[in-house]
Amino acid sequence: MCQVIITCRSLLWTLLSIATTQIMIASVFSPSWLVGYERAPTLAPTLTDLDNRTVLGKAIGKEADTEPFSPTIGLINRCTRLRKFQEILNRDNCATYVTDFGMPNSQFPDAWKASLIFFSIGGILLVYTMGAAVMSVCVQAMCGKSIYTLSGLMQSIAGVFCSIGVVLYPVGWASDKVKFYCGEEASAFYYDQCSFGWSFYMAIVGVILVFGCSVLSIGADHATTSRRVEEEIVEGKALICVMA
Repeated sequence: MCQVIITCRSLLWTLLSIATTQIMIASVFSPSWLVGYERAPTLAPTLTDLDNRTVLGKAIGKEADTEPFSPTIGLINRCTRLRKFQEILNRDNCATYVTDFGMPNSQFPDAWKASLIFFSIGGILLVYTMGAAVMSVCVQAMCGKSIYTLSGLMQSIAGVFCSIGVVLYPVGWASDKVKFYCGEEASAFYYDQCSFGWSFYMAIVGVILVFGCSVLSIGADHATTSRRVEEEIVEGKALICVMA
């Protein structure tokens, strides 16, 4: 019979594990890692134009007064704003600029390729721990080991992979792709005229939370194996809620 065991620490670990996984995935796929310097919208350029660092189109007629904007770029996505003749588009155009891993370093930095791989490995581990966290409500052991201990170990490993991904990201700032958004002076660990977007900060917060979840899993394990819980298991209760 499945016994549902809920404690304060195990519930907190479960909820935090789910939130952390979603934060990390959202940050990786967001285009707001770097915010470029202000510029006028381009004249209906193609995606190829942007990837090849085409000079921004000059304004025509009254469109010279178009409000400037700041493009953003992430690991695999970017956002810009398009301007068409006689028609102003007041919304950002966001899309994935990565077509494959064979793209040249100038357009998809090798450091970002490596960063994406590390984030992917960490993300896979976090997705597993998120599923395990949900299962932990009624399944407390896997392969003879505590599900909290196993998940906590995987979360710590995922934290290491994601940390490496964050550190590798600034190495790619020397590419032509980043120079188009940030200026010609951009180089590894120097973003020139750019600024950090919310996604970069969210990734750092996500890494901190991953390690926090790993530590919290130890407390969750102790709470679900406490003496009070064992007593209620012996009594045959199917739903056990303990303030621990």
